[in-house]
Amino acid sequence: MFLTSIGLMSDKFPVHDVFPFNIKAFQSTRHIELTSRISFFSGENGVGKSALLDSIARKCGYLPWGGSKTHKAHCNPYESELSKFVRLNFAVKPRYGFHFRAESFFNFASSLDDIIVDDPGRVGYFGGQSLNAQSHGESFLSFFKSYSSSIDGLYLIDEPESALSPQSQVEFVRVLLKNVSSSNKQYLIATLSPIILACPKAQIFGFDGVEIKVLPLRDTQVFKLYKSFMDDPEGFFSLQSKC
Repeated sequence: MFLTSIGLMSDKFPVHDVFPFNIKAFQSTRHIELTSRISFFSGENGVGKSALLDSIARKCGYLPWGGSKTHKAHCNPYESELSKFVRLNFAVKPRYGFHFRAESFFNFASSLDDIIVDDPGRVGYFGGQSLNAQSHGESFLSFFKSYSSSIDGLYLIDEPESALSPQSQVEFVRVLLKNVSSSNKQYLIATLSPIILACPKAQIFGFDGVEIKVLPLRDTQVFKLYKSFMDDPEGFFSLQSKC
């Protein structure tokens, strides 16, 4: 374990009505204790999963590949400020860390192609071929199987399932389990996938309530939704339309 706990200094938030400081779970949660080398942030869109992950990356000095997604016309001056109010406690500081954002992975893959031109041996870290020469899902898995398997450190991963089929999500979980059992790696992952959340012995933090708290898989909102659908696929949308 590298990172052992995350503190939120909500009493010092500069505002309480602008994202991300208006998120109720952030206002009510002071301390998050990490007990597993695989931890998940789970919850609906807009509840702060990616925002907290991004703030941890900024606090650690990890590059958010692809830069800011904020456009000048819609600028929120507080969007990247959460890291100033996050406190990280480490058992041991990792020598290496990586912030993986699915939305900007193409930019990272393209940057890697430029590096490979000058240093062809670097491609060995990514499965032996350019990530851009593979499908989106294949390149994701190649990254996780090769690069994040070969270098110890803290990995912050935002919605890896965005390019992975259900079968590839299963493979992704297998990679995680292999990596933490055979080397010194820690993963914090924001995900909407019940398949990934089912990773054995992982810790799940639910963001949907008034405060961030540890939940068993079957109590997460995403698991309940998928179970409701799988129990009655034909009647699911009829039921939803009546809500």
